[in-house]
Amino acid sequence: MTTLVIGASGSTGKHLVDQLLQSNQQVKVIVRSPEKLPESWKTNKQLSIFQANVSEITVDEMAKYVKDCNAIASCLGHSLTWQGMYGKPRKLVTDAVSLTCRAILKNAPNNPVKVVLMNTSGNRNRDLNEPNSVGERIVVSLLRLLIPPHVDNEKAADYLRTKIGQENNLIQWVAVRPDALINEDKVSEYQVFPSPTRSAFFNAGKVSRINVGHFMAKLITEKDLWAKWKGQMPVIYKSA
Repeated sequence: MTTLVIGASGSTGKHLVDQLLQSNQQVKVIVRSPEKLPESWKTNKQLSIFQANVSEITVDEMAKYVKDCNAIASCLGHSLTWQGMYGKPRKLVTDAVSLTCRAILKNAPNNPVKVVLMNTSGNRNRDLNEPNSVGERIVVSLLRLLIPPHVDNEKAADYLRTKIGQENNLIQWVAVRPDALINEDKVSEYQVFPSPTRSAFFNAGKVSRINVGHFMAKLITEKDLWAKWKGQMPVIYKSA
C-alpha cells in the first residue's frame, strides 16, 4: 500500500509519516523544503520525497503523484504567523483537497482511493444534528469573520461532504477532527467519537499530535476501522 502525505513536514504530519513507515507502508511526501525533514527519512527506502509547492501543482502533475497511491492524507495547516493566517493562499487546505480529489478522478483508478483530512473539532459536521449553542454560534461567526484558516477548514471538510459525498465510486474519505493539540513523545490511549462530546470553544479537551497521526495511519491501514468511519468526521480526544 502506498500513501501520499501532504503537509508531512508539519508537527502532526511528521507523526503520521512515522506511523505509516512503522507499519511497513510505502509513503510519498510533497514538501517545499526537504532539508527540514528528519535525516532518517532521506535514507528510508520506503519513503519517496518530492519537492514542490502544493499550491502551485497542476491537476495533471498531481495525477502523476497519486497514480499508484491507495490513500492520500492531508495534514496541511496555516502557520501561526501574520502571513500564514491572513496572507495567500487563503484556501490552502481546501484547494489541496480539491486538487487531490480531481487528480484521483482524472486517473479513474480501479479501486476507491482513501482520502484522510486532518480538520478541527471547531468545525461542525453538518451531515449530523450536532449541538450548537448560541455562544458557540457567536464564536464561529467571529472566527469566520476574523480568522481565515477557520473558514478554510470548514470549506475543506464541506468539499468532501458535498462534492465527493458518500456514494463516489473512486473516492472514500474521513475528516479527522482533533481537539486542542498538544505535543507528546509516545502514543497513548485516546478516544474517538462521531461528534464532539464537549464544547471545542468553552470546554475543549486535548489530544496529542502523535495520537492524531496514529489514528490517521490506522484508518489508512486497517480495513475494519476504515469501514467504521468512512464518510464521517470523527472527533479524537486524549483518554482521561
